[in-house]
Amino acid sequence: MFILLAQIFILTWLIRTCKNVLFWVYVWQLKEYHIGRFVDHFRTHKGQKIFLNAVFLAKILLFVLLVANVYILGLAAVLLAIYVVELLVFIKNVFSGDLRRPRFTLKTILLTLISFAAVVYVLFFTAQNHLSQANWQAFLFYLLGLDIFLPIMVSAIVLAVQPVFVFLRNIQLQKAKEKILQFPGLITIGITGSYGKTTTKEFLTTILSQKFSVLCTQEHQNSEMGISGTILNKLNQEHQIFIAEMGAYKKGGITLLCDIVKPKIGAVAGVNEQHLATFGSMENLLSAEGGKELLKALPKDGLLVLNGDNKYCVDLYRQPSSVHKEMYSEKVHADIWAEEVEAHAESISFLVRTKDGQMAHIDVAVLGRHNLQNILGAILVAKHLGMTLGEIADACKHIRQEQAGIALKKGKRGVYVIDSSYSANPDGVFADLDYLNTFQGRKIIIMPCLIELGEKSAHIHEGIGRKIAEICDLAIITTKDKFEEIKKGATLRGMPESNIMFSENPHAILHKIQHECKATAVGGVPSEGGKGDAVLLEGRVPGELIELLTDEKV
Repeated sequence: MFILLAQIFILTWLIRTCKNVLFWVYVWQLKEYHIGRFVDHFRTHKGQKIFLNAVFLAKILLFVLLVANVYILGLAAVLLAIYVVELLVFIKNVFSGDLRRPRFTLKTILLTLISFAAVVYVLFFTAQNHLSQANWQAFLFYLLGLDIFLPIMVSAIVLAVQPVFVFLRNIQLQKAKEKILQFPGLITIGITGSYGKTTTKEFLTTILSQKFSVLCTQEHQNSEMGISGTILNKLNQEHQIFIAEMGAYKKGGITLLCDIVKPKIGAVAGVNEQHLATFGSMENLLSAEGGKELLKALPKDGLLVLNGDNKYCVDLYRQPSSVHKEMYSEKVHADIWAEEVEAHAESISFLVRTKDGQMAHIDVAVLGRHNLQNILGAILVAKHLGMTLGEIADACKHIRQEQAGIALKKGKRGVYVIDSSYSANPDGVFADLDYLNTFQGRKIIIMPCLIELGEKSAHIHEGIGRKIAEICDLAIITTKDKFEEIKKGATLRGMPESNIMFSENPHAILHKIQHECKATAVGGVPSEGGKGDAVLLEGRVPGELIELLTDEKV
């Protein structure tokens, strides 16, 4: 009986511990192995819930009892019950597709295997030395201790292995530098900023591809590994232009990327406080994402293109430099600007003018007036590379809605679903709310609180609350971190408390939306002209919710 109970305990403990190993490797990968981002995760409500919950606190209590040499007869049974429940949850997550595990790469596979090996070693050591002697107290002490301190163990393995991958990374970066030098005629473009990088890159790639052979970094791969990987795996003699989206989380990050790409043209799409917590100060952020490092890396005959509607970009434009700088704006007094702007439900149109007297009418099938800035930036770079405004206007017709990071979808019961769920930043939230305001029915926003905003987080979330109150009939916030700040801003602007709520349950959210919204067209097809009810999905809302609202598999 004793042996059977011990075998059940070991098997249950081992399987659910393997699940936890996968989870912690997943978190490190999600935070790009950046210590600051990893630590900042535990300042969020979701991060704190990992430890501040009844199950984990119960384990702490049991461990304290073991440390104090207090062995209660039923302690093993209680702990086994906890582990059985965790195992059942694990099995459920596997079959439902909700298991949080890393995307398997050479690095995550190695980290996972080393962590598994450490877990198995502890298990073997414990069984050999204590279970064979029927010493349940020592056996539980070691296994429960590893369970509680597993995040520290996995993190220690990540940090210990990191120098190996830094060495391998440096080899890859050096190869990428050497390869790009083999293409002296290649025009290299670097795009950075706190927001708008990906969209500007996508627009520019589409426009330039109508005349040139263009290679760009894929999706949101804007780190040194993503950029160098693109160079090593995809760059060839046919390419005339290489566009690199550049992201960073610390001062000097953009300098490192510029050392690889050696950009001849740079662009800063927009700057705000989105990653302030990881940079540590606004000065560090402005150095990297703010474009100062990009400007310094450009050759004297290079060009830096700046968003004239962003105060930080304007400040950089005014700084003396031997590099030529140009601005784009929605207003006059820039190198290129827009007039007669019309924002429609599924497109924007405008007249683009240049300071040298050229003009053209542009139609782009993207959502939201805020994307005008990204289009203007792409137009200014394309014009500098020799494309006429007529060619650019024709090329803009090839831009697809999803390239803007926001898409209008057919929701159930005829409700519009505005999907801007990949990521969120303060400027993006305000811009998407302005787009939501073009709809004539009931307006609902579903969003998590923003992260990595540092000391300005509370102020920014209150501002978001005020904007929500101006536009929305209902707000559903899916994380608790700054929910009270959003609620405070909204209620101060006159929104009833009952109309701003917290919920992280996709089915409860769906039920609330179905209660609030009415069908606007037969067959679930939204009516023309934005006359229906609309739901804005802002930031990383649960994928299950998107599926429930649209029937699209995420």
